[in-house]
Amino acid sequence: MSAESQKAKRERVVEVCRRMGEMYPHVESALSYHSPFTLVICVLLSAQTTDAAVNKVTPELFRRWPTPEAMAEADPAEVGEVIRTIGFWRSKSQHCVEASQMIVSDYGGQVPSTMEDLTRLPGVGRKTANIVLNKAFGICEGIAVDTHVYRIASRLRLTKADTPLAAEQDLLALIPSELWSPVNEQWIHFGREVCMARSPRCAECQLADLCPSAGQPNRYFKGKAK
Repeated sequence: MSAESQKAKRERVVEVCRRMGEMYPHVESALSYHSPFTLVICVLLSAQTTDAAVNKVTPELFRRWPTPEAMAEADPAEVGEVIRTIGFWRSKSQHCVEASQMIVSDYGGQVPSTMEDLTRLPGVGRKTANIVLNKAFGICEGIAVDTHVYRIASRLRLTKADTPLAAEQDLLALIPSELWSPVNEQWIHFGREVCMARSPRCAECQLADLCPSAGQPNRYFKGKAK
């Protein structure tokens, strides 16, 4: 069997995106936020934790510290007590306070709107920055590759990368830039409903004819389900 050309792979992923758009035309984030600042904190907290778990702790978190100025003055130990039901709560509580302090000291209390500045914030990597830019500012500089996007891209053989960060570069090279914006949310929903990590529904998958791994998904399993 000959290797798939880049042209054929691009055509295939464009069709994947088209079908995803039909399946999830108005998909929204599962995280509950109401401002760029609360979005930063929510996405920061969601790393290796479910969105549902984050949504359980953020009402009290934002009641007590609703602004960067308020959270910049918080004791990380007190923040930790509020979020201790989520994974890595100790480091995340420290990042919440330190990121808020930088937002106040370096950006006048306003969440910055560039990739370079966002990724300066403690606890904020490229994935988080992509989400904040897209949802808070309508700026799309890349694709936020979480465990769902990484797993689906691997099963579709769009990437052989060993990390989500490297996988993003493969996806950016294949997917036209005008299609980047909805990829994260659409693929997350697809990953939760159809292309699950351990028991994917390949027989019912709307992308089965486009997926070289259909029927043998565990061979191309990447990462853990979120």
